[in-house]
Amino acid sequence: MDTQPPTTDFILFHLAFPVTNIPETKAFYQQGLGCELGRESPQSLIMSLYGHQLVAHVTHQPLEPQKGIYPRHFGLVFSQESAWQELVDRAEKHQLSFYQPPRLRFPDQALEHFTVFLEDPFHNLLEFKHYRNSDVIFGGHEFKQIGDMP
Repeated sequence: MDTQPPTTDFILFHLAFPVTNIPETKAFYQQGLGCELGRESPQSLIMSLYGHQLVAHVTHQPLEPQKGIYPRHFGLVFSQESAWQELVDRAEKHQLSFYQPPRLRFPDQALEHFTVFLEDPFHNLLEFKHYRNSDVIFGGHEFKQIGDMP
């Protein structure tokens, strides 16, 4: 039996996350990362991150920083190293906050990939990565390493 829904030509990922104000959200996501802006209200902002829908919702609750990259972060996996590097260069140019600098994780192993973590002004963590071996993005079941977790 199929466990995956049928694919179509138009599938987007959607993520909603908390922010405390829209102008800072625009500065980080539009100016810093290059997101395209969509609909906006005083309480919400829709953006396109490489064609995927991000929705920032204003909250008046305090947003606390995480004590590490786990358990919560989001981001993209780039199919080309050059695209990953372009995003890293853009983040540096716009002086975005690097939670973890660019690095190579699992060097000389099948799981080898480039990764970088950014932190937005609201303590949301974003990871951007590129795998040298794209088969392990969803495959590689023989490996038990996931991120930096043992």
